[in-house]
Amino acid sequence: MQNKKHIFFDLDHTIWDFDRNAEETLNELYHTYNLNELGLKSCADFIATYTENNHQLWADYHLGKITKDFLRAERFSKTFVQLGIHPDSVPHQFEDDYVRISPTKTNLFEGAENVLSYLKEKYTLHIISNGFKETTLTKMKLSGLNPYFDNVIISEDVGVNKPNPMIFKYALDKAKGLKEESIMIGDSLEADVYGALNFGMEAIFFNPMKKEKPEDVKKEIIHLEELLTLF
Repeated sequence: MQNKKHIFFDLDHTIWDFDRNAEETLNELYHTYNLNELGLKSCADFIATYTENNHQLWADYHLGKITKDFLRAERFSKTFVQLGIHPDSVPHQFEDDYVRISPTKTNLFEGAENVLSYLKEKYTLHIISNGFKETTLTKMKLSGLNPYFDNVIISEDVGVNKPNPMIFKYALDKAKGLKEESIMIGDSLEADVYGALNFGMEAIFFNPMKKEKPEDVKKEIIHLEELLTLF
């Protein structure tokens, strides 16, 4: 794209395949904790219910409606209750084990490394993430993503989440960039796309699930490799 120097990426659900990595982790924990013996007969139902709850809680976290501690406490407790299991019957370290294991998974969206290698030669790349600091840094390191990015901006360090304009200003200041030279790419309409657009920065909606695109969102990609033709 003309006049662009800085590309800001979201991490989870945009480069790092959150749902695939979560599914692998939950499959392991389902068997480690023998959840079938507690009455969870279907691992697939457990994963699907958790995923739906986790997505909603993260949406609330982006908007500052809930805290990190509430998100962590609620996502599995709510899932177990919905599936008819009293959460007290599940070992307390289940959430801790999930948080410990999941960031060590290294599944990226298809084409991620190829796209990042290409863009790195032409632009300065940065991450802006609402993810928890410790897990975000682990994901970046173990997935081999650090060499691609000059800055990793984490909301916990800034004190506000996307879509708050302050985090975009902080990121631009770190990059020593201008709004018109920069663009944000992410999967969350609220946090990434509208967050950037309302700040005055262009944005691309990464939409691998092919959700309905609002008319006021002009740029959309389904696959990361579409960026090879856009930039």
